[in-house]
Amino acid sequence: MAAFAYSAINAQGVVSIGELQATDLEQAREQLRQRGLLAERLDRVAEAGGAAATSSGKRVTAKALQVFSRQFATLISAGVSVVAALVILEEQTEDDNLAVVIADVRAKVERGLLLSEAMGSHPKAFDNLYVAMVEAGEAAGVLDTVLDRVAIQIEKSEAIKRRVKSAMIYPTLVLCFATLVLIGMLMFLVPIFVNMFKQNGGQLPTLTQYIVTASNIVRSWWYVIFPIAGGVIWSIARFKKTQQGRDLWDALVLRLPMRVGATVLKVAMARVSRTLATLIAAGVDIIKAIDITAHTSGNAVVEKALLDVEERVQEGIPIAQPLLESPVFPIMISQMVKIGEETGELELMLSKVADFYEDEVDASISSLTSIIEPVMMLGVGCMVGVIVISMYLPMFKMLQSIH
Repeated sequence: MAAFAYSAINAQGVVSIGELQATDLEQAREQLRQRGLLAERLDRVAEAGGAAATSSGKRVTAKALQVFSRQFATLISAGVSVVAALVILEEQTEDDNLAVVIADVRAKVERGLLLSEAMGSHPKAFDNLYVAMVEAGEAAGVLDTVLDRVAIQIEKSEAIKRRVKSAMIYPTLVLCFATLVLIGMLMFLVPIFVNMFKQNGGQLPTLTQYIVTASNIVRSWWYVIFPIAGGVIWSIARFKKTQQGRDLWDALVLRLPMRVGATVLKVAMARVSRTLATLIAAGVDIIKAIDITAHTSGNAVVEKALLDVEERVQEGIPIAQPLLESPVFPIMISQMVKIGEETGELELMLSKVADFYEDEVDASISSLTSIIEPVMMLGVGCMVGVIVISMYLPMFKMLQSIH
């Protein structure tokens, strides 16, 4: 997409100046015609500052975006114009990527673009949810309120992410430690015992033979095994980024035992409820709100279920009905949505559901951690125990033969 600066006239003879995004000059003219405008001048323009175009490929931290949204809301509510507010925020932000993005957004707004359109040209800084809410805030004249809600949404979303990441730290460390211990024992400890066994001769027990064979394979072919293992991990990571891989992985995660799948579903439900409540409160059209919520749900199974709900709602069916029929969504959500639709308090009901599931996520993560920790320790203990026992079995056999 390229930027085109235009000067156009409408049916009443009013001249308007601005900028739009299009693939080529002809598409730009077509966009103006659809708006009821006749182009007097239409020129392709370069991105402001060069660095701004590059910055759209760099992600902005959630914390920086939250602070930006909160400060932006404060400035707008204080009566500061959008451009003046952007100038202030550009100077104040500590995130270099965000500063460059703000500068480009300010330049585009000065050239006549709406704030939402300017932000939409930086999808890695402002996602669809952010842009849709700003667009709704501009249309309703409540930009400061919407920006404040965006900041709250980012804060809630990041809080859930932090809880999940903190819960994953311990199992990940234990798994890495166990892998290193296994490799170290097979490569360095087992060979020491093997030399002792060779000096004494005799037939090794079956378990010991298995461990010695594994040790020989790792020591002899480590330059093949380790790259293959790394390649497999890299391939899985790449496959997960494809649509097919994402669908398969997300469906598999929801079926994991030991409450892992249930916890992942609760995280998704908390995110979906909070996002949909925020969009509805901002005045976004319900169909568009469901669509954006689907694409920001974080799970392919939940996304597909929400897109099915969107199709049914477009047919005129209340939201609660397809939610109730879907096996993905808990009954509580459909019941609360039904109450919200009947009372006209859908945003309030969804907020209550989001609060409930955020609390449930905390409880589930605590419970999950209490289950995973002993299981991981038991697994490491069994692994080390099997190797140690296999090394001592020949000694026990030799002692029995002496007696």
